[in-house]
Amino acid sequence: MERRFNLIKSEALAEQKRVLPRFPFCYLTFKPDKSDRVYEVRDISFTGMQLLKRDLSVDYQDEQPIKGIIHWQGHEMKVDAKIKWTTKSRLGVEFIKRQENAESIKKFLTISEIVKKIKPVHQLKVGMDIPAKLKYWLRSDGPVDIYVWQHSDGEWAEFQILMFDTFIEWKDGIGIKTGKLMSKRNIDTPLLTEDEWVFHFDSELDDFKMTRGKQLIEALDSSLWNEGVQQFILRKLK
Repeated sequence: MERRFNLIKSEALAEQKRVLPRFPFCYLTFKPDKSDRVYEVRDISFTGMQLLKRDLSVDYQDEQPIKGIIHWQGHEMKVDAKIKWTTKSRLGVEFIKRQENAESIKKFLTISEIVKKIKPVHQLKVGMDIPAKLKYWLRSDGPVDIYVWQHSDGEWAEFQILMFDTFIEWKDGIGIKTGKLMSKRNIDTPLLTEDEWVFHFDSELDDFKMTRGKQLIEALDSSLWNEGVQQFILRKLK
């Protein structure tokens, strides 16, 4: 009985929430064929994407086919997809499983392409408040956010790496964990735009996630941040 209780307790602790700042602008967009509407791509993966539906007059149905072009800072990709679900403000889109579709998506979302679009949000003057202890924030619209936090004495406190649905987190005094993104919702406050992320943490470190995280950090240009923090993160990922 005690063993069963401990198992239930550990499973409950595995799913946790994080509230992290959200960048207010997105340069990753989708334009359907034969339409003048352009949708912001809030999330994207190798199997589909989530679109922000600002025009509530447009009515989409589940399983409805949709084709168009994804635009990303001068890079384009044609996609053949279908609507999987709809809400008042979002569209869930699934890419059609065809070889040519899969190959173009895989090429579009390689680490080498993602890092070309990485922006150092901590250096941008975009009229948004950034938490005082957030020293570095690197992001690439849709697939990637990297947060690095400091203690008040200047020592590193924690970092989070979000890449598609993969989550890697290190905290001072706790160590490093890997997990999977389960859901995300917007939180709009008077001073800061944030997202609440729900993750399911792995019971043991996932080697594949750690390797992908290491590949991403290694590929980043050191001019985006201090080279010392880049080496620090790589040491934790190794």
